[in-house]
Amino acid sequence: MMGLDALRPGQRIRGLMPGKSVTLIGLEHIDDSLVEIFYKDDDGNRGERAITPEEAEQLEAVADPDTAPAFDADPDEFRLAAEALRIKYAALYDPMAAVNSSDVDPLPHQIRAVYEELLPRVPLRFLLADDPGAGKTIMAGLYLKELILRSDCERAIVVAPGGLVEQWREELSQKFDLHFEVFNRHMVDAAHGRNVFAEHPYLIVRMDQVSRNEDLREQLGEVSWDVAIVDEAHRMSAHYSSWAGDVEETKRFKLGKLLSETAHNFLLMTATPHAGKEEDFQLFMSLLDRDRFAGKFRHGIHRTNTDGLMRRMVKEDLLTFEGKSLFPERRAYTVHYDLSDAERELYEEVTDYVRTEMGRAERIAQEGDKKRGNNVGFALTVLQRRLASSPEAILKSLERRQHRLEDRLREMQRLHETGRSYPPPTPSHQLPSFSVEDFEDLDEEATEEERAEFEEQMDQVVDLATAAQTIPELRAEISILEDLIRTARRVRHQDEDKKWVELRAILDEQLLVHNDSGKARKIIIFTEHRDTLDYLRQKIAAQLGRADAVLTIHGGTPREERKAAREHFTHNPDAVVLLATDAAGEGLNLQRAHLMVNYDLPWNPNRIEQRFGRIHRIGQREVCHLWNMVAKDTREGDVFARLLTKIAEMDKAYNGNLFNVLGESDAFQEQSLRDLLIQAVRYGDQPETKAQLERIIDTSVAHGLEEMVAERALHAEMFSSIDLEEVRARMEKARERRLQPGYIAAFFMSAFTRLGGRIRRREQHRYQITQVPQRVVDTARRLNRWAPVAEKYERVTFEQAAVHPEGQQQAALIAPGHPLLQAAIEATIEDLGEVLRQGTVLVDRRSNQAAAPALMFSVEQRIEQPATDSRPVSHHFDYPVLEQDGTVTVPSAPPYLDFDRPDDAEQHQITQIMGNDWMRQNHEKTIRSWAYREGLQPRMEELRIRVEAETARTREQVNQRLLAEINYWDRESMRLETQERDGNIGRIRAETARKRAQDLEDRLNRRLEELDAATHLVAAPAVIRGSALIVPSNVIAAAHSGEAQTFARHTEEVERRAVEAVMAAERALGRHPEEMARNNPGYDIRSTDASGRVHYIEVKGRIQGSDTFTITANEVTFAQTQGERHRLALVEVSADGPQHDRLRYVLDAFNHFEPAATTRSINEEWQDYWTKGGPPQ
Repeated sequence: MMGLDALRPGQRIRGLMPGKSVTLIGLEHIDDSLVEIFYKDDDGNRGERAITPEEAEQLEAVADPDTAPAFDADPDEFRLAAEALRIKYAALYDPMAAVNSSDVDPLPHQIRAVYEELLPRVPLRFLLADDPGAGKTIMAGLYLKELILRSDCERAIVVAPGGLVEQWREELSQKFDLHFEVFNRHMVDAAHGRNVFAEHPYLIVRMDQVSRNEDLREQLGEVSWDVAIVDEAHRMSAHYSSWAGDVEETKRFKLGKLLSETAHNFLLMTATPHAGKEEDFQLFMSLLDRDRFAGKFRHGIHRTNTDGLMRRMVKEDLLTFEGKSLFPERRAYTVHYDLSDAERELYEEVTDYVRTEMGRAERIAQEGDKKRGNNVGFALTVLQRRLASSPEAILKSLERRQHRLEDRLREMQRLHETGRSYPPPTPSHQLPSFSVEDFEDLDEEATEEERAEFEEQMDQVVDLATAAQTIPELRAEISILEDLIRTARRVRHQDEDKKWVELRAILDEQLLVHNDSGKARKIIIFTEHRDTLDYLRQKIAAQLGRADAVLTIHGGTPREERKAAREHFTHNPDAVVLLATDAAGEGLNLQRAHLMVNYDLPWNPNRIEQRFGRIHRIGQREVCHLWNMVAKDTREGDVFARLLTKIAEMDKAYNGNLFNVLGESDAFQEQSLRDLLIQAVRYGDQPETKAQLERIIDTSVAHGLEEMVAERALHAEMFSSIDLEEVRARMEKARERRLQPGYIAAFFMSAFTRLGGRIRRREQHRYQITQVPQRVVDTARRLNRWAPVAEKYERVTFEQAAVHPEGQQQAALIAPGHPLLQAAIEATIEDLGEVLRQGTVLVDRRSNQAAAPALMFSVEQRIEQPATDSRPVSHHFDYPVLEQDGTVTVPSAPPYLDFDRPDDAEQHQITQIMGNDWMRQNHEKTIRSWAYREGLQPRMEELRIRVEAETARTREQVNQRLLAEINYWDRESMRLETQERDGNIGRIRAETARKRAQDLEDRLNRRLEELDAATHLVAAPAVIRGSALIVPSNVIAAAHSGEAQTFARHTEEVERRAVEAVMAAERALGRHPEEMARNNPGYDIRSTDASGRVHYIEVKGRIQGSDTFTITANEVTFAQTQGERHRLALVEVSADGPQHDRLRYVLDAFNHFEPAATTRSINEEWQDYWTKGGPPQ
């Protein structure tokens, strides 16, 4: 109970906030019955409120600011609370917490992107433009997870094409345990007029769903986001529409501008950032910095510099940690086949029909009915493509077309007989509008439902669109169709499909053998048409003798069935063939196969690369083979043959090092490939047309390649390279500070059981949770209602490798960020948080213990940037140890992990030791001073250098760009003023140009002020979250005998001999050993081999006559989590000198121990371990 007069700054009080203690930082007496207090909690959050005498009586003083901690808390509770705090702020201690708490195995370029390019930039404005298949979604997931673990991301939005949103949701959930919702209309309806985006903190939205809806865009603009990520961001394009710099903004570009304004961190992702036009590219980059890319790009005036805003890595440069190429070799083959006589007859007859009707369709369009003309042209083009696809596809299409036109003819005749006029056979209003571009450009924005609807509408147009406008014309066309159908049936029934014969040969040659690992080879076959897909399924199943060997996915396949087919194809050895259409290919990652056939070649060249990218991506270990099927002596076949030959020549010239000539480059600018193919169909029998087509193909491919190579040379700063040694060293360093799964397992098992949960061990590293206590469920719901916990878990694990072992069900990965772990942490801190401030006593029983008691502190440090609403730019935890001589050391891991709770027999000596004057003093000011001088100040200086360098670069670019624009419009205003004096009034007035120059000058001044403010960093006061008194066991043992120094000296001699013996053995093995500091928890020696791989060695020395040795709980946990990298080195120190010392290494020394968050050391029998050991290795 407290009164108003008892309140004073620095005091810690309980009762002001539920479940938390706070520190008073100021107060103001308003009158005798009212005091205004200012406080902060342990997370650094500040608050203020007025307190009455009645409310003050409900408060309780927790600790006096000038009094030393009592050090009387229970040691087990202290360690549990300390571990809860450490895991809660895992990212502040573990430099790669997201990597270690996600179900991913990141590659060097991904590590560098996240931890060197994205996270250091606060706020982030960046374009990640790595090649397709480089794993940009993994990088984005790691970035999001890291920010969430650092408490820097409470609201995030991902914008993606409609066809990819479910894939985003699945990957974020399954790989990173991040629970995002997919935005839908039900959310809008449920909001009942409120802002729907404000009510959902983690969202994935379809790009066009929001960009095309003005109301949704308006609501989105009212909400701030910590992070906004845009996938396939190149779709947010805009174009300059005049010399004066007027911009034609697409709705997607407007959405990008909106997100840029409302997101603190803004990440764009695309594999195709540059479409060939520099001015459009710079306009796209203005989404990241409108000042650096202000105005229309002008050669000689503006420069292109994306430094600090963009990274681009191409497939050819991506490497594994072993320095090997990440993407295997690719080989493409063109399979030329001759048509049979019957096939040739059918081809010529259908092509003649298509050419004739196309001419009529063109005339219809010229006469004013453009929609109908386009539909007829589209229908005929699809017929031609189905002719090239398979006998089944063209036969089915012709039959459907005949039936639909006959139905229409009967309707026209009925109207004619009743004396009523009848419309043309295909009234424009009865059919959707279609063009060849619609078919080719159907992209990832389409959902499954939209794709299925598109295919249905497309079939309707193909079956019914006709150039016939009268009954006689319609009868004539139906008669032609009847002749074509007879020919098509003869081809189909003769079974003379030469294309199938070639495919069958590929299947026989490739699928009847196994790869080097003994697994059956698998193949993906792409076709463009459902009829061909069904036809091939029957043919291949008969050829292989098993219907279950063939799987199919097409645009109408529901997502769950598509997912099941993908899993079946990946894991079932009997499923060896996947037949797919392009609509099904989007979002499919199928590295399990390394063979692919383009049974039908797409008329959009980008799709060739997109298809190959389904198998040629990260995780592929086999050489990838692609067969392109091309019919000889056909009009479109000749075009494809020329194109593929030219690509093969270019590929050979560059030794196969330029993967994506068509997909990445600006090829076919002069004329699109589909236009060339249509020309070939209509006029390909004319020699002059054929020669022109060959010239365009040759120059287009050559131009595309030149553009790609030139772009890489011109924009060299976009294309990054990876220093493997640097990344590997960074990973090894992070590994030592990593919050190991063993620590999480030990904490969770103890905390969860304490809270009333039930968990049982099942398979190795896997557990079953039979009951989640209601307290944990309620806490999880309070923390994040979007990520609830289940009442039971069939399997959970703390090890990434045990998530989905072969033949077993998938387990939930309990790691930082998982709602079950977060709830256990929060409940533990609520119950035991004050134990940390209370302090405890721990005993150091290690063989290399210190000579005197010391104090350990848990210190939180923050550096803030006032220009960004005091968001932290650095947030750090340290565990300094204060010796009695004033020395402060900082171990690489929390030292309490290696210490024990005192035995009852030791309490008397510990009480005596605590009577020391030094122990009774409050040393928190000393530690706070140390934290500023040795932690915050150097770190702030390091950050300031980086921020100033980044700011200086931005300042130079902004200054240069805006001054160039200001000068340009100043000159224009003078020129226009002269014209106006002469009576020539242009579209832009001189006054408008002057105002534009003035606006740009104002923009420049504002931006420079913002950049100046960004360099201002401040250090928040260090917060001491807990402390403990560390008492060496030898000090306790010798408290009355006076032999402490002698015992310590003797023990130190044995340890010295043991360490030197191990160091010598490591050098003899060719490794480079490094001895750790005395207080380094977990291991004594770090030893690096020639490949950069690090081994961790715990050294135990034994003098003659000793039967046991001591290991700490932390040594056990660290060894278990390092696995094969850990060695227990046992050294028998001989009385006859070092040359007689004996040494053995024990691998997997402590695998038999169960994880437990205990503070108890263990005495083990020396001989048991010595017997298991062997020579150093």
